[in-house]
Amino acid sequence: MIYENPKITPLHMRIDPDFQGHFIPLRTSQSYETLGELVFGTDRSSKQQLPVYIMSTRMIVTRDRDVTEGQVLIFEAVVRRDYTPRAMLCARCVLVTEDERVILHLPLYRRGPFRILEPSAPQTLLQALQEPKDQLFTCPTLPWEYVTLTPMYEVEAILHRHRTVAKIPSTLAVDVEDITASSQHIHFIQPLLLSEVLAREGPFPLSVEILKVPEERHIFLSPWVRFLKRGRRLCIYGLSSPPWRVLASNKGHREPRYFLVSGAYQGKIWRRPREFPTAYDLLGAFQPGRPLQVVATEDCEGEREENPEFTSLAVGDRLEVLGPGLAHGAQGSDIDVLVCQRLRDEYEEVESPEQVLLPLHCPGSFVEELSYSQWYSLADLIAQFSLPCEVRVMVKDPSYPSDPLTAVLGLQLEEKITEPFLVVSLDSEPRMDFEIPPRWLDLTVVEDEVQPDRPGGSVPIATMEELPDTFYYTLRKLAACEIQDPPPRPPKSQGLSGQRRHSSEKGGVQSSQVLGLQQPPLLPKPKAKTLPEFTKDNSSMCSKIPRHEKGHGPTKPQTQDLDDDEHDYEEILESFQKTI
Repeated sequence: MIYENPKITPLHMRIDPDFQGHFIPLRTSQSYETLGELVFGTDRSSKQQLPVYIMSTRMIVTRDRDVTEGQVLIFEAVVRRDYTPRAMLCARCVLVTEDERVILHLPLYRRGPFRILEPSAPQTLLQALQEPKDQLFTCPTLPWEYVTLTPMYEVEAILHRHRTVAKIPSTLAVDVEDITASSQHIHFIQPLLLSEVLAREGPFPLSVEILKVPEERHIFLSPWVRFLKRGRRLCIYGLSSPPWRVLASNKGHREPRYFLVSGAYQGKIWRRPREFPTAYDLLGAFQPGRPLQVVATEDCEGEREENPEFTSLAVGDRLEVLGPGLAHGAQGSDIDVLVCQRLRDEYEEVESPEQVLLPLHCPGSFVEELSYSQWYSLADLIAQFSLPCEVRVMVKDPSYPSDPLTAVLGLQLEEKITEPFLVVSLDSEPRMDFEIPPRWLDLTVVEDEVQPDRPGGSVPIATMEELPDTFYYTLRKLAACEIQDPPPRPPKSQGLSGQRRHSSEKGGVQSSQVLGLQQPPLLPKPKAKTLPEFTKDNSSMCSKIPRHEKGHGPTKPQTQDLDDDEHDYEEILESFQKTI
């Protein structure tokens, strides 16, 4: 909203539509030929008393200031002027300008015509806007004596074949011509973004023409990217299915390559054996209900001085992981172990399977034992195993004759991402199907006037795209930011040491005997085997540090109960007092 002081241009100010002030309309009443008649009329009227607002319909010229036609004066009083050749009665009027108030003395014989502006009932801003244009108002809240109100609008217009919305204020002095009748032959085109096409969810297929291509369009190293130019026609078939994809790279190659593999990929995949440097890594890969068989690739001497049941391993020994467990150590403490079962060849006759206990810090090296004939589809592989995972494509996708994944010996499946893609083909090359992610390649398109027929059938599938390294790492960062929340912390009062005490309190289990398979809430860290445990009381910290013994094996902490530690501390204090 704009309010301005009339005849003082270009002074104007804006007020908000929620303005709380009130406006008093100044309406014109009877016309008078001279100021004397105007004074006589106000004296006889009981409603009109000085000061009043008056307005002349012709220009008034004085020695001090010229008053233009239609300019408002404030008639304050009738005074006698004595400096003239003869005394005369004059009307003392105030002319409000932009920066001052000018006092004018006009003789009563001054001819007009003059009109009195009578104030009406106060109105709110919305009520005042209903008055005719150029209506004068007074408002005590505003700094001017009188103002006019002009509503200000903003017209939004869309340019032909452009997405830009032009905002035209009503204060802009432009000439507008209505050409609707003479422009019936023009088909007004409003462009769309691929993201808007995705949000509409059909109908598909949809024939469009490219109007604008983003500058950063080279997110795929595919031949169809160079065809994305202004004026090209595309056919959009719909949303791709499934919506998830897997990021992959050729592991260990001198020239790295990166791929985005669709969940609809139909190639046959063989999972490469995993390598585990310690028994702790075996425990991390173990999943209940899924057998895990490994082969030892290094000799490992069992620490029989710690536990007689700790088994030595030789290169080629085959084991099946059963799960985590606890075993009694030589010092009476419990040790976290990995419980395995030794596998024998078919020709070897064994009465009962041999159980193997491996401390989690066991430095032996293991490799997973897999069947070479066990191949998976990508969907089955993702459902059964966690990523990252190293694989090899044994049979290429039949819908992709030039599948480059078969030439990659070591393919590392890194991350699984979920993002909607649109299946698209070139109008000039209907057999060239590809998928566009509107999130990163949001083309500006316009619908064709004639849409293709919508035959029934499945949507074409594009199963794999090769990526540049920049976009590959962009997706990796995106996947890292969208991971789930971390798991809750374990209870403070419970842990591996707490589980050991709980197992020892129950009793019934002899020394050097496995306490049973269990699933700990969190896996212990390997470095914890070489570090002392600390209690909340720092004063008893010295009693928790174990002595280091000489030997080739890693040093293990002497884990004791809290009650035993306090009892030892009291014994040391008593013997120290006796010595004194």
